Formats: sequence, C-alpha cells, structure tokens
Amino acid sequence: MPYTPIVGVLGYVLSPDGSRTLLIHRNQRPEDHHLGKYNGLGGKMRPNESVIACLRREIREEAGIECDDIRLRGTINWTGFGPAGENWLGFIFRIDRFHGTCRKRCGEGTLAWHPLSDLDRLPMWEGDRHFLPLVFDDDPRPFHGYMPYANGRPLSWHYERL
Repeated sequence: MPYTPIVGVLGYVLSPDGSRTLLIHRNQRPEDHHLGKYNGLGGKMRPNESVIACLRREIREEAGIECDDIRLRGTINWTGFGPAGENWLGFIFRIDRFHGTCRKRCGEGTLAWHPLSDLDRLPMWEGDRHFLPLVFDDDPRPFHGYMPYANGRPLSWHYERL
C-alpha cells in the first residue's frame, strides 16, 4: 500500500529582535484536534501550491503578515498523528523577517508573541518539545525527523541532519 500522508507546513515567526516567536493558541473551535494547545502557524497544503506558497498563504490567512525571510528548519514524518490516526508529513519553517501588522485573532484562535525561553511552559503537543529547540538553534542544517504518534502522544523521536 502506498504511503499517502497529509502534507502540511508549520511556521514559527520570529520577532524583529529574535527573542520571541508568534504562536497561535488554538481556542476558537471546539471540534479542533489542537484545541487548547499553542502551536506555530500553518496547515494543509493544497494541490496547486508549493510548500513555500502554502506557508505564505497560511501565515497571511492566520496572522495577516507577509513572510520576507523564510528558512526551512526541517521535516517531520508524523505517523498516526491526526484525529483518526492520519499520517502527516510536515515542513517546518522559521520566518526570520516579515512585514505587516500581525492580527490578534483568527478563525483558529488567539495570536501572541512568546519569549523563546518560555516555550516549555506553554500547553502544546508533547512532541513539539522535541523539535522546537532545533527550529531555533544556530545549526544551519535542516533536521529530518520521524515521530510516530498513538492516542495523541509521541511514541518516539528520531532525527538526523545532513
């Protein structure tokens, strides 16, 4: 059987001084699989777009800003992650520069800037705590990881850099 994951993007926008990142508190829709969690911005890729076009669209839709400096930080194969056990292949980006005025809310929830030093104190997916340090570190090499999920929890985490 061919592997056909849902392809998505996840972007972490840095503040101009590089000390904070923009996160969405998913608190808008009761049926949201991410309800109550803090997350980067992003979503599912459409058939007619590249991963960069998808990232730009998702950031524009959710935050109302335009990405100027985008860095691919990694990819993650999340098997069993979706609400019905769907597999996801995620492209993880850091946005080092942007322009525009950031919204405070969108259809997914509330947006706010959070110090990088405080991210481990926020309610988020348990698995995010494994890869977030790699998003913000100084190693220029993208990471490529595998994180299988079961019952909403990561079973393991493996990654490599080329």
